[in-house]
Amino acid sequence: MNQRIRRIKELFGYAFTLARENGIGTMLRRGAGFFKRRFFGKRARYLPDKRALAAQRAEDTRKFPVISVCVPFYNTPEKFLRDFMQSLLNQTCPRWELCAADASDAQHPQVGEYLQKLAAQDRRIHYCKIENKGISANTNAAAALATGEYLALADHDDILAPHAVFAMGKSILRTGADFLYSDEALFKKRIDRPMVGHFKPNYAPDYLLCCNYICHLAVFRRSLFEAVGGERSECDGSQDHDLFLRLIDASGKAPVHVPHVLYYWRVHAASTSGGVEAKPYVAQAAKKAIRDHIERTGQHGTVKDGLFPSTYKVDWEIPGRPLVSIIIPNKDHTDDLEKCLSSLYAKTSWKKFEVLIIENNSTEQKTFDYYDSLLEKYPGCTVLRYQGNFNFSRINNFGRAHAKGEYLLMLNNDVEIINPDWLTEMLMQASRPGAAICGAMLYYADDTIQHAGIITGLGGYAGHSHKYKKRGGSGYMFRAATVQDLSGVTAACLLVKTSVFDQVGGMDEAFTVAFNDVDFCLRVRDAGYRVIWTPYAQLYHYESKSRGSDEKDPAKKARFEAEHRRLYAVHGRANILADPYYSPSLTLDREDFSESGDLRNLKQPKL
Repeated sequence: MNQRIRRIKELFGYAFTLARENGIGTMLRRGAGFFKRRFFGKRARYLPDKRALAAQRAEDTRKFPVISVCVPFYNTPEKFLRDFMQSLLNQTCPRWELCAADASDAQHPQVGEYLQKLAAQDRRIHYCKIENKGISANTNAAAALATGEYLALADHDDILAPHAVFAMGKSILRTGADFLYSDEALFKKRIDRPMVGHFKPNYAPDYLLCCNYICHLAVFRRSLFEAVGGERSECDGSQDHDLFLRLIDASGKAPVHVPHVLYYWRVHAASTSGGVEAKPYVAQAAKKAIRDHIERTGQHGTVKDGLFPSTYKVDWEIPGRPLVSIIIPNKDHTDDLEKCLSSLYAKTSWKKFEVLIIENNSTEQKTFDYYDSLLEKYPGCTVLRYQGNFNFSRINNFGRAHAKGEYLLMLNNDVEIINPDWLTEMLMQASRPGAAICGAMLYYADDTIQHAGIITGLGGYAGHSHKYKKRGGSGYMFRAATVQDLSGVTAACLLVKTSVFDQVGGMDEAFTVAFNDVDFCLRVRDAGYRVIWTPYAQLYHYESKSRGSDEKDPAKKARFEAEHRRLYAVHGRANILADPYYSPSLTLDREDFSESGDLRNLKQPKL
């Protein structure tokens, strides 16, 4: 009941803010859209409207590359077979060919009969009958029929969106990409009544190691596929995950995300769309694919099962035994600080750290008495006096000037360690080549999520992924349960390479209270480093859920609005609202990964 009341209050608060900032008309339109989605379902939600499809059919696509759709057919049910073929024949762009490898047994002659009949009518359909040697070998046999510059992989029981070939061809012309992938949706009977959409981030290499988020629809150069030797039978079950990693390794380029639902994945008893329990060998194949990628790229780590089926974890080797300097700002609140320090020293398995308490304007004598006891109680703990008004960025820069570690950990004084290997897990990620920052999973005291990474654009500026979700869930597409790339993490617990901290000039002291961590992470990202979040470092953050808004204090409100404006000025409003690790099809109004407005008219980036 309390959660329901809180949710109602949030909705009313959001409506009030929307009306105040954008006008009553915008508030009413968005409200109408919400109730339409809530009470009238998702019918045809991801399909372009008739006018958009007609415009695509009328466009001159002769310069589009031919995309060879490779399909291994095996005892395909007649309805599934006809559904798939109709989806291909009804494409708005004719620049496709079908490469069909039929491994059906003698009891299912209708598959070959139907496909050969179509091949006799349409020169774009290529058919061969093969012996069943497994999904990878069968897919390779289909690819051997291809003449197109690009290949696409599709399952025989699924359906392509009518604009799949058009959207991919258009994106190839625009980007020249070697490898592209789209969003997808799950359905049971009809694609105009999908169960759920999978809206993906732009290329996220660390996330891809934890789960095959790319999946369908994947399109890539035929020459690249041939260069890596096609799919590998030893990875049957996770052959596409393995292929994607090898394509990326061979290309050296990031695949391009096409943020449109171009593929419909049918959910039925024998399909992995319904869960990997249908094919238990999938996990072993996936771990082999990840291990082989690690070896190919000269990295060192051990691949393990993740927190949920079809997710995985790599325990990376940490080079050397680096010292971590833990910087904790503090003003009074010795009870909070003691809880933080006692859990830090009692539970942390990574022992090579120093603690710098940055004293800032405490007024209580008991605070200073407490400081006097720290050195004896907590070895390696130092109290430094910072003079001046509170400025979170300046305080941490001051701490850096006294730190000796190869890594800096910015840590709030109101946190409590949960798992002993939290710091080890963060070092595993931040120490990797190309990475610089790692953030942690933070929970409120009631075991709901306070922070699972920062997504820019939420609420117009930035927000926390999966905020208020219950502890223990997988989140949206496993994003609350897998190591992944993000645009930012909170400085309540942020580990960074000291060299990179110095390279970007530390924290921007113009961000006194708000958005200093967002700005810092974005500047590190812009310098070419990855920002990583891990669910395997867990802490309680005793920040109150119900703390008051700064809007009631005119001075604080003015400061907050000034920091809003500075965030836009430094990084650009358009960049803030378009987080590469968050889909444009997902809402910016809430932190729960729910869908945005009507997607039928393709309000994602235009094709």
